Amino acid sequence: MARVVSVFLPTLPTDRIRRADPSLSVEAPLVLIARSGSKRWISAADQVALKLGLRVDMPAAKAQALVQGLIMIDADPAADLAALERLTLWALSQYSPVVAIDLPDGIVMDTEGADHLQGGEELMLSGLVNRMRGRGLAARAAIADTWGAAHALARTMNRETLIVARGETHKAVNRLPLSSLRLPSETVVSLRTLGFANVGDLAGTPRAPLILRFGPEVGRRLDQMFGRVAEPIDPIRVAELVEVQKSFAEPIGARETIEKYVTRLVRQLCLQLETRGLGVRRADLIVHRVDNTLQALRAGTAKPVRDIAWLTKLFRDRIERIEPGFGIEKLSLAAILAEPLIEAQSASSLIEEQIADVTPLIDVLGNRGGQRIFRVAPVASDVPERSVQRIAPTADEDGATWPMHWLRPPRLLARPELIEVIALLPDHPPVSFTWRGKRRRVKRADGPERIFGEWWKRSAEWIAVRDYFVVEDDTGERFWIFRSGDGVDTETGSHKWFLHGVFA
Repeated sequence: MARVVSVFLPTLPTDRIRRADPSLSVEAPLVLIARSGSKRWISAADQVALKLGLRVDMPAAKAQALVQGLIMIDADPAADLAALERLTLWALSQYSPVVAIDLPDGIVMDTEGADHLQGGEELMLSGLVNRMRGRGLAARAAIADTWGAAHALARTMNRETLIVARGETHKAVNRLPLSSLRLPSETVVSLRTLGFANVGDLAGTPRAPLILRFGPEVGRRLDQMFGRVAEPIDPIRVAELVEVQKSFAEPIGARETIEKYVTRLVRQLCLQLETRGLGVRRADLIVHRVDNTLQALRAGTAKPVRDIAWLTKLFRDRIERIEPGFGIEKLSLAAILAEPLIEAQSASSLIEEQIADVTPLIDVLGNRGGQRIFRVAPVASDVPERSVQRIAPTADEDGATWPMHWLRPPRLLARPELIEVIALLPDHPPVSFTWRGKRRRVKRADGPERIFGEWWKRSAEWIAVRDYFVVEDDTGERFWIFRSGDGVDTETGSHKWFLHGVFA
């Protein structure tokens, strides 16, 4: 069953303008003005303008009279469409093999078979919205079993993300307004005049009278929303995309047959990549079924590869997920993300030590859940929680190392935890401390190690200090604790004690 994500970008035109001109005040209302002859009206408005009472289609002269200091810029639909296309291509490379523009203000994608690479649906949606926000774009995203349901929910909900459980589409959309059905506005007005208030009212009405009055469009939109009629997503593609296809005169469905043709497609793809000097980082296998529906599988690699056997294995391990239904009429294999690849000759010396390549293991684990594979690398910072970062498992070494002047615990807590301490001030270690409800007597201690705040990052850390101690309790367990402040001047810290790490 498909899982469709609809991404709604309510203020994309104005967000595009603000991204292009960071000098625009975020507090000033911004609207885009469309023209037709002498007529001028608002075609898009940002959230500040909407809160002030301005609306799309309002005459420009009226808006200017109502709001003082209104920023008015000519609309550029071509630039808006280009920005939406760039975002769609970005989503194609990051989230799903099947991504398309959902005009005029959104993106739609089928994430079945690809959401595990983002850590699941919840992490995928929250990460998508957060990354959009980081680009200065307001976004709402919903996932459901059908395009129609996800599209409607994304545009009517008052939250950033929403996940509709499988098989719960009817319950989720019954109370949605009629405008969420993607029907012409005239049809929506007529339906409201007849007494229909929401989707549930319309869905429970006999179909024949609706067809006689409005034609088949109302029934088609209802069937698409509830999944009774397929609504395939035509994936976006770019001219330079490396892609190979195989169409079948007779539909196929046997696993062995699918494996055979997938192997052939991988071979053809690698040959084309070789002519361009590229290696694949992310490849998508799209299955076109005879019932006009698509199914997609995505495989990623930790570094560019053109190994036919390895790429074939990555897809073969997941072919059992393909549901051929009444048969498969076409297979497509595309290198969504490709990077330059220079073949290196292996060393022939019998003395030179061979370096084990762990990227195949990373590929296998990464295709089970890409967000779980990372490597910890040092950062030039004395503040412990800022001295580490997560990087890609195959990222190049930058030469940075951790200072080894003082002992560091192998386990650092996500955040320091407040503890109750009995200690002499200012430089004495604790005599005892209570952590997570258990009191511990200190037998041995080493310290203090003073760590200063990073005043160049935050002015509040100008004179802030921490005094760290390595302490051992009477059971032999060792902990890394610190006092916030120097023990004398309260401006240097609160003088509260925290536990920050545990030694093995």
